[in-house]
Amino acid sequence: MIAGRKYWIVVWYGILLLGVLGLWASLYWGRRTRWRNLDEVLRALGTVLVSTGMLLLLQLGRVPLWRGTGEALLAVALACFVGAFGLGRRTAARPSGELVAPPALETEGPALRPPAPGPPRPATDVVTPGTSSPGAPPPAS
Repeated sequence: MIAGRKYWIVVWYGILLLGVLGLWASLYWGRRTRWRNLDEVLRALGTVLVSTGMLLLLQLGRVPLWRGTGEALLAVALACFVGAFGLGRRTAARPSGELVAPPALETEGPALRPPAPGPPRPATDVVTPGTSSPGAPPPAS
């Protein structure tokens, strides 16, 4: 018997919700970066699998079929996390040890277009060296 079983079921449902949101976001971001974030996708998938496996074990763990399914999901989730760790380490640093720049975003949509040519706009709230930030009181003498 697990102490606070209902509490843990609520906690794992919350983790499942976070995992589904993370999976949705990483799939969306993966489409934009041409799947250069595969480690994030694997991490989110592992979160969904581990929470589903724990929920099966907590709610239906007494039935042998569900217990085996829950344990299999936990094993697959572990493989996802290990794979995400390996992919993240490989893409984050070169063999020389220097960091690799993050991937560039796809440029699509009107919000990402460069501004139209024309006269430069006047700068507002410009801070010159040796002065305080805009809107701040002048320094005391």
